[in-house]
Amino acid sequence: MADNFDAIVIGGGPGGYNAAIRLGQLGLTAACVDKRGTFGGTCLNIGCIPSKALLHASERFHEAHTDFAKLGIKATVELDLPAMMAQKDKVVGELTKGVEFLLRKNKVEAIVGEARITAAPSNGSGGKVEVKGKGGALRSLTAKHIIIATGSDVAPLPSVTIDEQQIVSSTGAIALKQVPKKLLVVGAGVIGLELGSVWKRLGSEVTVIEFLDRITPGIDLEVSKQFQRILAKQGMIFQLSTKVTGVEKKKTGLAVTVEPAAGGEKSVIEADVMLVAIGRRPYTDNLGLDKVGVALDKRGRIVTDNHYKTNVPGIYAIGDCREGLMLAHKAEDEGVALAELIAGKAGHVNYDAIPSVVYTFPEVATVGKTEEELKAAGVAYKVGKFPFTANARAKTIASTDGFVKILADAKTDRVLGCHIIGPEAGNLLAEAVLAMEFGASSEDIARTCHSHPTLTEAVRQAAMSVEGWTMQM
Repeated sequence: MADNFDAIVIGGGPGGYNAAIRLGQLGLTAACVDKRGTFGGTCLNIGCIPSKALLHASERFHEAHTDFAKLGIKATVELDLPAMMAQKDKVVGELTKGVEFLLRKNKVEAIVGEARITAAPSNGSGGKVEVKGKGGALRSLTAKHIIIATGSDVAPLPSVTIDEQQIVSSTGAIALKQVPKKLLVVGAGVIGLELGSVWKRLGSEVTVIEFLDRITPGIDLEVSKQFQRILAKQGMIFQLSTKVTGVEKKKTGLAVTVEPAAGGEKSVIEADVMLVAIGRRPYTDNLGLDKVGVALDKRGRIVTDNHYKTNVPGIYAIGDCREGLMLAHKAEDEGVALAELIAGKAGHVNYDAIPSVVYTFPEVATVGKTEEELKAAGVAYKVGKFPFTANARAKTIASTDGFVKILADAKTDRVLGCHIIGPEAGNLLAEAVLAMEFGASSEDIARTCHSHPTLTEAVRQAAMSVEGWTMQM
């Protein structure tokens, strides 16, 4: 095997493997190094994919258990948790093998091992990456370009040790061997709410602790408030403006001490399992960055310019380990853009049109600016909204919670943001993302014919509402 490449990608997640694949498509030689043993990164192995498998399965279980009778279907439902977990693992296994196939197909050498940069590219000579493989065997690779795509890791909760049994991160929360009677979720962000909703549907009593005074920080506030009301209606208990100050393991479970975020009287919450989901931090440990002088910011992220270059020539960073949203598809777009830039093409990512989805039921999907951001920036805007209660398709599938909101520039009518809470919101949002990518107006969406009856009509009606001519309400 050759040890010299045009580019070495450290990290085999969505950013890394897509960068390597695109390099191969463009005729460059590339190696993709990942220490996990299976490619696909956190997203595919222990994040996005397994959690979505459990979200889907738990939704079907809940639907069969509680909603079938309303549709005239009589059924007896029983949970088989080991089988549900096995199905999740099967999906993950198939997709990781798929990534390995794609790397081979595009002539990328997939290397399993722990990578460390030992020398930066300089004066036309290649940089060096040392890879420690199984059994400690070392292999030295050289390349003109080194791409860091190492992703992120679970952000720790001070003074709390995660054992992945009783006190779990997202990794442990997708592999519990039994349904906890009481689940305490620390953090009301995407991960906490998604995994909390899985176990709520399977029978847990779920309490969510959030340090801030709202759930899903960063999401449009009107959507966030509606989201919390819907989840509370489903049985989730929320304690906002609250922090965890201690955890004690007892024979009967966990005793979690909490108090107001601003300080005050303490109280104790009993739980069988506690999920720590307070965010993620960039993974940059043991990469040799200090040795070659790669700069990090105060949050531990690798500092790059608009073309993903670090302060060290020939070394780049993409995905969760640099600034921006920690999203698999954002990392993927950056990987593709960087590969094209290295190949001399015009790679680019439009950060104003990066979607984000919370895969609860109903889903929450957002892109672009929120009302709060537009107000803070002093941008004059118009709002169009349409509720799913007035959408024919939503009524036929008995899923009418939520609404579509479109924000458009008051002068140009250009779409600045779209925020959806409702059935299949993640899929519905794609239309708005495309509109924003092409600089479309709300009127462009409003005057585009949509099939009837579909959920997509709610997006069209919201676009009509921007100019005040909603037809179906």
